[in-house]
Amino acid sequence: MSRTTIIVLIALGATLAGFTIASNTERLRGDDASVEPSVPAGPQKAELDWREVHGEPGEQLVFTVDTVEVTKDGWRAVVGVENDTSAAWELQPGAIPDGTFGIALFETGDKKELEERNRAQTLPAVRAATAYDPELAQILEPGTSWEGEISARGALVAGSFARVVFGTLIVVGKKPPESYAQTFVWITDSAYELEE
Repeated sequence: MSRTTIIVLIALGATLAGFTIASNTERLRGDDASVEPSVPAGPQKAELDWREVHGEPGEQLVFTVDTVEVTKDGWRAVVGVENDTSAAWELQPGAIPDGTFGIALFETGDKKELEERNRAQTLPAVRAATAYDPELAQILEPGTSWEGEISARGALVAGSFARVVFGTLIVVGKKPPESYAQTFVWITDSAYELEE
């Protein structure tokens, strides 16, 4: 796993874009045979064991994704956040526009796509988690962690690449450690291709 993980800074008012939408009326009507219709991903479960770290030793946040599962009526993932920094972090899904825990669907599994879309501020919309089991920790003190299942209803698109989104993380009561923003959202470098 690359140590050059991505921190996605999201400023107030930022807008996240989804997949490219056909721009002409003929494509919207389906008259263009080159445009394939979206197909929902079928039920599947992937054992992933992703572990991604941000920061230098002694000042690290660790993000884990154990599994991602597509169910008949939605999706779920077993994820975790470990705070090995000197600061406390508040976990506030939806604290800033489009910052939340959930899944984002990309066209490829290439990390370059993530980096380019982050720079261009065209990241896909997050399919936000609506349930947390156990309840999401409100604050992660130094040396503590949260692990649990996040889930939501709704289909995911087959052939797209799912990345897990952790956000919003907000430093509490002090200046953030070096290499951290005051407020940020983490999107995994790793991606899982969803099957039909």
